[in-house]
Amino acid sequence: MLMTIDYAKAAGLLLSNDDILIISHMNPDGDTLGCAFALCRALIQKGKRARVICSDHIPSKYSYLSDGLDIQEFRPSFITTVDVADIKLLGGNLEDRYGEIINLSIDHHGSNKMFAEYNCVDSYAGAAAEIIYKVILEMGVSIDTDIANCIYTGLSTDTGCFRYSNATAQTYRIAAEMLDAGAESSSINTVMFESKSLAFLKLQQLCIDGMKVFFNDRCSVVTLTQDMYKKSGIDDTESESISSLARQVEGVYVGVTIRERENGKCKVSIRSHSPVDAAEICAKMNGGGHNRAAGCELSMSVEQTTQEVLKHIKQALIENGII
Repeated sequence: MLMTIDYAKAAGLLLSNDDILIISHMNPDGDTLGCAFALCRALIQKGKRARVICSDHIPSKYSYLSDGLDIQEFRPSFITTVDVADIKLLGGNLEDRYGEIINLSIDHHGSNKMFAEYNCVDSYAGAAAEIIYKVILEMGVSIDTDIANCIYTGLSTDTGCFRYSNATAQTYRIAAEMLDAGAESSSINTVMFESKSLAFLKLQQLCIDGMKVFFNDRCSVVTLTQDMYKKSGIDDTESESISSLARQVEGVYVGVTIRERENGKCKVSIRSHSPVDAAEICAKMNGGGHNRAAGCELSMSVEQTTQEVLKHIKQALIENGII
């Protein structure tokens, strides 16, 4: 029987087990990785064996999150996911291997499928890192600079450096506590939001050149094809921050980023402004997420994916009286 649990119960489960495997979601971002390595460091501090895995390559800009951590070898006896709303977000090889035996899910998505044996889910948290912070406190862990950097990374990246509506007073309070604990906010924000490779800027230029607008300029669509990755010299794992580009156009309510994968499928990221619900749109395509940021994956060509997504966005814009 699946159970929904609070922070204290989640902490108790982690403390009463060992050989803990922590799984982040595929296409990892700062929140899932910040959570994973913060929890891993906390568990090791409590004398546990723990390690982090991800089905996809972890971009080099996140390397500081795992600095100094030794990879511990063991046969997992307790498996937890962080910032994962659905087992299909684990990625194919990890979904097949662990999808049916997840012991604990720690997450902040309202669309969470409650797939684990125990589910610690708080959809009011601005980032999953807020939940990890509270669980770690319940574990009696002393938050050092390394853990503070991990938690701060999750908070900052999932709120767009505290610019998005999911950044609440609680988010700011926890961030301030991380600064007090030694989080290197300036360098983290520089790496996450200011430093971009020349290859990334080339890809961004290609995206801008190919951007299209629809429905009286209330929706903009950016497409990243395999050819564009080759031309720019960047791969899909380094392009996550492109997702916010389409929503930045003045007057746009819904920004869409469509990424063509090597396997022929397309990853769709939707960012919206109130009152349009991005998660509601993606749910119609078997996806999910948050009100202002959501996603899905479609087994269609770029052209077919574009038409499918636009169909649901048009409906949402009409329902909200925007067009």
